Amino acid sequence: MDHKATLIGPDGQPTFGLFEQGVAQINYLDYDLRSPMDRKLGGLAKRFKFNQFQFVALVSPQLIVGVAIVDLKLVSNAFVYLYDPQTKAFDEYSFLQPFARNTVIDQRPDDGAAYFRSGKNTISIEVKSGRRQLRVSLQSGVQISADIDESSAAPLAICSRAGYQGWVYTRKTAAMFCEGSVAWAGKSYDLRGIKALASVDWTAGYMRGETFWNWGSMSATLGDGRRLGLNLAAGVNETGFTENALWLDGKLIKIDMVNFQFDRYRPDSAWRMQSADGIVDLQFTPMGRRKEKINALLIASNFTQHFGVLEGQIRVADELIAIENCWGFAEDHYARW
Repeated sequence: MDHKATLIGPDGQPTFGLFEQGVAQINYLDYDLRSPMDRKLGGLAKRFKFNQFQFVALVSPQLIVGVAIVDLKLVSNAFVYLYDPQTKAFDEYSFLQPFARNTVIDQRPDDGAAYFRSGKNTISIEVKSGRRQLRVSLQSGVQISADIDESSAAPLAICSRAGYQGWVYTRKTAAMFCEGSVAWAGKSYDLRGIKALASVDWTAGYMRGETFWNWGSMSATLGDGRRLGLNLAAGVNETGFTENALWLDGKLIKIDMVNFQFDRYRPDSAWRMQSADGIVDLQFTPMGRRKEKINALLIASNFTQHFGVLEGQIRVADELIAIENCWGFAEDHYARW
């Protein structure tokens, strides 16, 4: 499907499927939300059951950065982590806001904004003229200013069913050009100079009340200079469609279901990611991780996001692409919300 103005139609139902150019407005308050027993739910329930998040990664052999803003209505969360693959230096910062105070994520995936503030720590992600601008200013001294050229990769945009009465819309891109700077621990990184590539995950919807997912991502420059991006997932967004795809120099190529093989209780052990269509056969070796557990009255999260090295092969048409020492992510996440 081409670009769509709104996700929810006049009948109160979302359009499911893949959108070649994305959806302009996630008009979730127009959704005919009901209980599992078909009782209509009002505006307050629509607002409090709607979850959304945005995650941005900057990846190069010299620096790994992950930044997220998460709005769960009863609470909001933001985190920033930085890792230097050469020195193994790692810092992470996490912030919680009850009732999502000072947190805004609007409903325009292609040109909207997200904002989070906790004390003197601020994070913003805003799209202007086709460039997604990430700005981070932390009390610790960390400063991030990254402009991501979203025209350098076609988006993967899908809406799929979630549970009996829910749905999820997600828009993902990977291996995009970016420029700007990162100041951390007395060092300054020029993102263009270190050939950093960016990935973005914009997700919102009425997700299953109890869910989990595994996720894999990569943004890398191949030996021949081409950019290769990857987004793989299992356990979510798979009711009729999948969010599995790769980007080769910005061109989107869909991938079938993916099997994640790993040992949850041996966090340093390798992962295997294989797609049913034979396109992807990769091994992921964790080099570090961000882990967080939240167990509150109504919400819970057991979150582990690893960053590390991917190796193996990807088969595209008649070409077999060797993946060697490419940095990326693997995630194991349980959520109740």
